[in-house]
Amino acid sequence: MQVQQILKSKGIDSVYTVKPGTKVADAAKILAEKRIGTVVISSDGVVAEGILSERDIVRVLASNGAGCLSDAVDDYMTKKLVTCARGDNADEILSKMTEGRFRHMPVVEDGKMVGLITLGDVVKAKLSELAMEKTALEGMIMGH
Repeated sequence: MQVQQILKSKGIDSVYTVKPGTKVADAAKILAEKRIGTVVISSDGVVAEGILSERDIVRVLASNGAGCLSDAVDDYMTKKLVTCARGDNADEILSKMTEGRFRHMPVVEDGKMVGLITLGDVVKAKLSELAMEKTALEGMIMGH
């Protein structure tokens, strides 16, 4: 299964961005309201400059206290993004996410973000793929 198949099943409104300079508290509010795990930091909504997750916010809260909520997302975002392309294989993406211990990956083509996939999206796709294979094998065993 490829990333493009996962993106098709998600719909188009799956990426939320905030501009550099946005306060951490405002990013956290978006995460809570949209019930999502990450926001992408982007000046133009197209080029991903960084990513800030719930985990990032919790870690900085634990180490710096509530004062960090008025700091800019730029101060705590992950700047070295691991990205993928639509044609990448879901197994490879699953390995990268597991090894890197992160759950969100921007999908980029020609330097522009075209989507975002999560570890949950990839696992769901893999489970669906396994269910189809199981059904096909059962059919072969039964002689269908």
